[in-house]
Amino acid sequence: MMALFWCCVLLSFLVAASLANAELKLDCKPGHVTLVWMDSRSQADTSLFRLGSCFPTSFTSRDVFFSVEFNNCDFRRLVTGNELNYTNELIYPSYPGSHVLPFTLPVVCSYERPKDWYPLLYEPVFSTFGVEQLVFHIGIMNDDFSGPAESTSFHLGSLIPIMASVEQQTHQPLLVLLDECVAATTPDLQSGSDLYPIITNKGCLVDSKTSRSKFEPRQKSSEIRLSLQAFRFALEQEVYIHCSIVAWDPHGLDNTKKACHYVKDHGWELLDDHVSSGICACCDSTCKTRKTRSLSGNAGLVQQAVIGPLTITDLMS
Repeated sequence: MMALFWCCVLLSFLVAASLANAELKLDCKPGHVTLVWMDSRSQADTSLFRLGSCFPTSFTSRDVFFSVEFNNCDFRRLVTGNELNYTNELIYPSYPGSHVLPFTLPVVCSYERPKDWYPLLYEPVFSTFGVEQLVFHIGIMNDDFSGPAESTSFHLGSLIPIMASVEQQTHQPLLVLLDECVAATTPDLQSGSDLYPIITNKGCLVDSKTSRSKFEPRQKSSEIRLSLQAFRFALEQEVYIHCSIVAWDPHGLDNTKKACHYVKDHGWELLDDHVSSGICACCDSTCKTRKTRSLSGNAGLVQQAVIGPLTITDLMS
């Protein structure tokens, strides 16, 4: 179980005079949190409080109590350096005519990141035609890909090791591919967001045309390794890398299911079979999507992932 690094961090601010006497108690425990809001003078309707998407565990006319797990209530998990942070918001929406204004208080529980921690992309929520459930992982690794990176800060021009994998369990062999990846300054992609394209066009590492970025040789089909050269986009800011990960039939590669990078003075090269690099030719135009077959015939399994935040620094600044 992860060691407790900070008992808790609770940031709050006054948004109405009635909050001046409020008392908040946050107790961060391994895997779950308890939170109590108390104010003997407040006219707030305590039944209206929410912690993220969760209703109070219990409440009286003057206090509200939550006891919830981090995998509920829309908690967000972020890794920054050696910290593993769970963040959410205590929300009071108020109601028309109330003397108590609506307010939101950030809630953060911070722990020391375990050295053997591996970023779990999502909890398994589906099975493949009754075969074992799949669990995907993705994260920033150390230089030899033997474990998670100890730092998420990278100098401009250095290589960022990224690995995605799937736990196959008793499933038939699967090939992991990165379908699309973009960098952004927010953990959620929003309309109008500034984006930096990394992988586009169904598996084309477009960043490799102007950098040292490349796919590393596979060690096994169920994982894929990417060395991404640190870029100027959002320099000195927090950066998030958004990817679509595909688990696919190893024998079903085509121009829509592939991993291609650009090799100087040679052209586009297919990671898994150099002889078949012709399927990468569309990387300079459009790799048209075709109807997916199934992986038994089974449809390829696609999951969305977010890595970050990470920071790219300029040694010259």
